[in-house]
Amino acid sequence: MYLPYIRGRQYELLALRELVTKDLLGDYVIPVIEPVKLSPTLVKTIAEYIRIGHPVAVIRNPVVGSFMKDINEAKINSKEGAYSKEFQLIYKDEIVIKSIILQNNAISLLNHWDETGVLKKDLLVINTDRDFLDLFEEEFSDENPCYALIPDESPFRRRIKRNRVILDDKFEKQSRNSDYQEIEDEFFSDDHLYFKDDGLKGFADYSVVGNDFQEGGFAPYAVAIHIVYFAKDNSLRIKHFVSDSNEDISNPAKKFYEAVSKLNNWYQANPFPPTLGLTTLLSHYNNQTYPGLGSVKKLSVMHHLELMGRYLSEGK
Repeated sequence: MYLPYIRGRQYELLALRELVTKDLLGDYVIPVIEPVKLSPTLVKTIAEYIRIGHPVAVIRNPVVGSFMKDINEAKINSKEGAYSKEFQLIYKDEIVIKSIILQNNAISLLNHWDETGVLKKDLLVINTDRDFLDLFEEEFSDENPCYALIPDESPFRRRIKRNRVILDDKFEKQSRNSDYQEIEDEFFSDDHLYFKDDGLKGFADYSVVGNDFQEGGFAPYAVAIHIVYFAKDNSLRIKHFVSDSNEDISNPAKKFYEAVSKLNNWYQANPFPPTLGLTTLLSHYNNQTYPGLGSVKKLSVMHHLELMGRYLSEGK
């Protein structure tokens, strides 16, 4: 099972929603959403997974963003209050895998779920802090969570033995987009090849976005498109296609076209069955249209997740 860990920003959520609506995830991809803020896009995305009947894991105590503040301070008669009410209603649906990060506020949430009949065997637990390994052992000594996301480190492997999923940041993020020109092609992951041999229930990563979280965006000097692909040995590699006119922040549409031109040339020389995300990027090249930088990220994430879903479904 592949569990991509996705921060719930606007374009990442739109990527997840479009993939499930078009039935492009397959049966072996369960997105894990860490909400960033309480928004209609978050609510609509979760509702769409419920409508389709595709499992989605949603973290109830996220670390990043303003979600906890938003939901706790939402006034009843405000639009935020309406979002809060709808979120809490749909969160009860069985399609939504109740998910928790082990941190200081975890005990109260686990107690709440105990009181409301949520079974520990149905939870997804993220434990990346050694200081909370004792809490994990105390809470899950009798019943294991359905998924336990942990780092690839021996203390976690020794003490969490069942239903383990390694959560690893595979995206080697550079300080500037232009820096990717120095490393146009690099190894991304082979976890999909070996996770079963390693006794794992699945594997998880942060897709082509990476673990680094930034609340707001900014106008970049360079535009970079990140596309994963399978090498001959079925390992996953990543190509970085970077614009050339990177002296200032002007004309992002031109920068995008420079980058997507390189993507088109590479793909024509190295064709493989395209995904929706890749097809859409190439159509922007052919039509000379500019979708905006948020959509570029969205399409790269869509490509990665569809590619993995297809691989896992074909391997069964």
